[in-house]
This record gives sequence, structure tokens and C-alpha cells, in this order.
Amino acid sequence: METRIQPQPQAIPPPDEPHPRVRKHTGFTSRFLPGERDISVYVPPGYDEDSGRRYPLLILQDGQNLFDPATSFVPGQTWRVAESADDAIAAAEVEPLVVAGVANAGERRIAEYTPTRDMKLGGGEAGKYALLILRELLPFLQARYRLRSGPESTGIGGSSLGALVSFWMGLGHADVFGRLAVLSPSVWWNHRYILAYLNDLAPGLHQRPRIWLDVGDHEGRRTLTDADTLHARLRQQGWRDEADLHFQTVAGGRHDEASWAERVRPMLRFLFPAERKSNAGRAAGHTR
Repeated sequence: METRIQPQPQAIPPPDEPHPRVRKHTGFTSRFLPGERDISVYVPPGYDEDSGRRYPLLILQDGQNLFDPATSFVPGQTWRVAESADDAIAAAEVEPLVVAGVANAGERRIAEYTPTRDMKLGGGEAGKYALLILRELLPFLQARYRLRSGPESTGIGGSSLGALVSFWMGLGHADVFGRLAVLSPSVWWNHRYILAYLNDLAPGLHQRPRIWLDVGDHEGRRTLTDADTLHARLRQQGWRDEADLHFQTVAGGRHDEASWAERVRPMLRFLFPAERKSNAGRAAGHTR
């Protein structure tokens, strides 16, 4: 089963309060799944001032762990997504983007984040969760935020089981999601079902999503082996290292929020790199 390793202290203490440009939509409901969940949305610097600009979107699972120290799995310890995005945008490494965090459903997390039912562990409601994302959350966000459309401007990701469901959904809906953030994926689920799914689906893809894949070298031998195998299968199916696939074994990386926080900035840099303007473009001024 999924395990959580005792977290290590973060190098930079998280802020005591949520980031000022993270907006929370509480009580989001679905006709496909029970219960309510909060949606937290980060907007980049200048979002409110530049009302004519539209932005790419990254949807991340386990939203309560991304921004707010008060709601995270380990109180006070988050992924620091907003801070990392701010720093990467300011350094012109990453294109300004909107990041939406979808809070997990607590006890229903395993069910909603798994694409098949396991005889011992249950699960298998990812299909309904995908309907929530595609038919309800995306229209909700598009109506409230200035977002660009198309797979090249839309990503999805997460860690552990959140990475599993994001990878599964991204491959199954490559016409919607062209950027996948797959951190410490739970490849092990249901006898490594996701590997067979990849083998079956990849040959028919008209366009392959750009994928960030990583694993920490302190996450256990099985997790490391599974991530290596997933990387190898992706290469066999046509993904190319550093062209549309980045795979990294993170030295000292663990299965916790502190470790994933360290990977956010390079992940954003690979999936949403800042465009390099030509000299003519710079002379002409700001373009979109």
C-alpha cells in the first residue's frame, strides 16, 4: 500500500500564512462523486494588472498540501508551489501560469485516485474523478480565470497516487492534457496495471504529452525499480529524454511534501519553459 515516510525538515521554513495570490473556492461539488472539496488557485505576478493576457493551466492533485501550511498533510509543510512559481517566473525560467490545486477527498482519496479496482484494496473510481476534472472543474476554471486552451497549454499532475491518476488521465485524454507532472508515481497499484495501460494506449496517440517523471532515492527499492521501468517503457513507446520526457532520480528524495517541494521549480521549468524572445521580438516590446 501507499506509505508516507516521516518528513524531513524543509531547508526554507514555509510562510505562516497562505500566499496572497492563492484564491480558495470552498465547497466545490460534483454530480459524479459525493462530498465537497476545496479548489485553491494560484495566479502569477501581474495577473490582475494585465487583464488582456491569458495563461496556461496546471492542475495538481492533493491540493491541501500545495499552498497552505494550515491544511497540509504535515501541518506547516507544503509543496511551496506558489513561492517556487514566483521565483521561477521572476527568473524568466517559467512562463507565467495558473496552478489549480484540487483537494483530495480524505478517506475516498484511494478510491478516486485509482483507475482499477484491486481485490484487496478496493479503489477504481478514477473514471468518475476524470469526469469531475474534465466536465466540471475545467469549465469552472475557464469561466473564472483567463486561461489558454489546448493541450500545449494545459497540464495535470501530482505525487504518489496523485501522480498515478494524473498519468492515467493524461494519457487517456492527451487531446486535453499536453503536460504531465508525475512525481513519485504509485506504479505498484494493482499489479502495476499502469504499465499495461501505457503499452496499450501509447501506440494510438496522435500526440504524446510532455512528461516530467521523478522518484527519490530514499523512497524504497520497489518504488525506484517501478519508476525506472516506467521510464524505460515510455522510451520504448517513443518518448525522448529531454525532448518530451524528463526522468530524474533525486538524491536524498523521500516520499513527502518537503521532497516534492524541492522538485516543483525544475518540474515547472521543464513543462512550462519561458519562451525565449528573438531580438526582433524584444525590440517590438511585450507580445503574447
